Amino acid sequence: MKKVLVLGAGRSSADLIKYLLQHATDEQWIVRVGDLDLAHAQQKVNNHSSGEAFQINGGDHAQLHKEILQADMVISMLPAFMHIEVARICLQYSKNLITPSYVTPEMLALDAEARSKGVAILNEMGVDPGIDHMSAMHIIHGLQEKGATLESFESFTGGLIAPESDNNPWNYKITWNPRNVVLAGAGGTARYWQNNTFKFIPYHQLFKRLTYVDVDGYGRFEGYANRDSLKYKSIYGLEDLPTIYRGTLRRDGFCKAWDALVQLGLTDDSFEISQPQNMTWYDLTSSFVEFNSGDDLAQVVKRYLDLDDVVLSKLQWLGIFDAKPLGIDKGTPAVALQKLIEKKWALDEGDKDMTVMWHRFYYTLEQKRYELQSSMIVIGDDTVYTSMSKTVGLPMAIAARKMLRGEMKLTGVHLPVIKEIYEPILSELATLGVRFEEKVIAC
Repeated sequence: MKKVLVLGAGRSSADLIKYLLQHATDEQWIVRVGDLDLAHAQQKVNNHSSGEAFQINGGDHAQLHKEILQADMVISMLPAFMHIEVARICLQYSKNLITPSYVTPEMLALDAEARSKGVAILNEMGVDPGIDHMSAMHIIHGLQEKGATLESFESFTGGLIAPESDNNPWNYKITWNPRNVVLAGAGGTARYWQNNTFKFIPYHQLFKRLTYVDVDGYGRFEGYANRDSLKYKSIYGLEDLPTIYRGTLRRDGFCKAWDALVQLGLTDDSFEISQPQNMTWYDLTSSFVEFNSGDDLAQVVKRYLDLDDVVLSKLQWLGIFDAKPLGIDKGTPAVALQKLIEKKWALDEGDKDMTVMWHRFYYTLEQKRYELQSSMIVIGDDTVYTSMSKTVGLPMAIAARKMLRGEMKLTGVHLPVIKEIYEPILSELATLGVRFEEKVIAC
């Protein structure tokens, strides 16, 4: 019996573990699932005869050594900063490793040792990063094989709420890490490449500079720039590409309202609020504007930021003008805002989330210019088996199965940008409902 070790049983691991357990009997696997919260691991294993749940502290190196030594395949769903230690232990015992997180310079530095030991370390094997790489490279390689000249590549992904569960004025609910939602784009400048020219978007302009995307059957979305699009020129082998731009999708109208929170200062994570335990949202919001007792705070903010009534109604619904406690004992404005949106944007029982990915290429083939759009829509089953869980977990699960069966023979540190990785994974994902629709338009 081969042992598959899954480290971490958080929100994004449900479909990963479900897939592994579904195949465990036929493949003769034991799937060991460890988490700091034993109940999370037990819930995901769900008393399956081929599954074992256990408690593990990712910072306990002795326990990591013990578990990895006994495993035939390791999948790390631990916090991203912990992957490097897991990788070093995997190399020590010559065990293959898969993670969903961005590859780091420290991880890349393990490539030579991994190759010498015959070990594969696959990174960025989730949805974004992950499926975005796979689907993009499938198209890029296909166009290059036809002799096309690529001119432009844009790519957007969003973790959103499904239309049937969309019942608040922001058209948004929390489907992934809420702190990342609050701090999206903060503390840096977005960089991309347009018509062979560097372009930069500072944080205070990020939610004003938008790209609008229409997806057949699902309506209009808006995209704001990710932190660094430039590195993907080399990752995708497109050093000479005139335009490359990557971003995040939200429903139309979200960014204008979120920008109001940015301009007010409520996403600021650089200073601690003084005595937040004694403050209401009315107090905190009024502290960011010139305000006299007796003024209507909402109208003051409307004039200060030159807001329209639609945006103002979103802010009012969120509760930033309410005389309700912040609900934190200490923290920054961003911490307080995170607490608020975790409550206001929580998934309700029966809700379904939605993951949207959209690519657009412009290219020339046989002296004719074309636009190619490729879109993926995945709807979750419920609040456990979410679209985010499917799109993050299934690529890793499929890769693990292929590697354990000897069908994917790799060594070294990799991203899923080579055919040996992305072709079999995309093919199986399509059978599981994670597929892309393409349309080509002559320009």
